[in-house]
Amino acid sequence: MPKINRYEDISQIDKEQRKDYVDRHSPFLHCADSAKAGEVFEVKVQVGNEYEHPDDLDHYISNVALYNKETKLAEATFYAGTLGGQGKKGKQTATFNVVLEKNAVLVAQSYCTKHGIWESIPVEVKVS
Repeated sequence: MPKINRYEDISQIDKEQRKDYVDRHSPFLHCADSAKAGEVFEVKVQVGNEYEHPDDLDHYISNVALYNKETKLAEATFYAGTLGGQGKKGKQTATFNVVLEKNAVLVAQSYCTKHGIWESIPVEVKVS
């Protein structure tokens, strides 16, 4: 079973190299904290907040997935070269439109082909 790495608050990390490593692999959720039941709700997932991830043939973000607790809601797949290829860096992003029927706890996961699975900080969404 693969190890799941979880985001650490980079303001609490001393070494810049460690901050870069954690941030550039971690997915970040961007969405409202409330939604209307049965209506389309937009969730943006961005890998990396302050730092960018490489886009090399053997080291890139291959996908991001969005979950509500244990239920997968959506997934986006990326291929090597999506951000321009060898030597390029960037932030993989995906925008998902989902429909929620009740309160949700959203979590995103990203997969780095070299450093495995990374998980976001959970975001609670109140549904009315």
